Amino acid sequence: MKKLFLIILVLLASATCANASIFDKYTLSREDLPEEARNMLDEYFPKAKIGMIKIDKHLLKKTDYDVRLVNGTTIEFNNKGKWTSVDCKKREVPEGLVMKSIRNNVSKKFNGAKIVSVKKKSSGYEIGLSDGVLVKYDLLGIYKGTVLEE
Repeated sequence: MKKLFLIILVLLASATCANASIFDKYTLSREDLPEEARNMLDEYFPKAKIGMIKIDKHLLKKTDYDVRLVNGTTIEFNNKGKWTSVDCKKREVPEGLVMKSIRNNVSKKFNGAKIVSVKKKSSGYEIGLSDGVLVKYDLLGIYKGTVLEE
């Protein structure tokens, strides 16, 4: 009986994993994004072309949106359309996406380094610099430390 139960459990788990991709949708249409996400793209990346939008629907969580632009930039949005992460690879993140106090601190402490990624977290911001350094700030933009990226 235990063996039969274990076999059924394994089959259910594998069927669930196989169907997990059903919850993901891929598109190129900006219209599938929430209005706030479309507005952000229009304001900070007006000329950029969309390479792919992944609409990630979770069973227990709400929907997330991952946008990849043709130039390699990736932007993640939450279910309300607010950006949570912007990674411009080697290009500089648009100035308006980073708090002025953080930009000023980066220019003073890390001369010559550009901000190439920013991630919003509940505890603050993680800023990726062009020299590979990861810098942490709190929600008010106060410097909390640096960590070399792995």
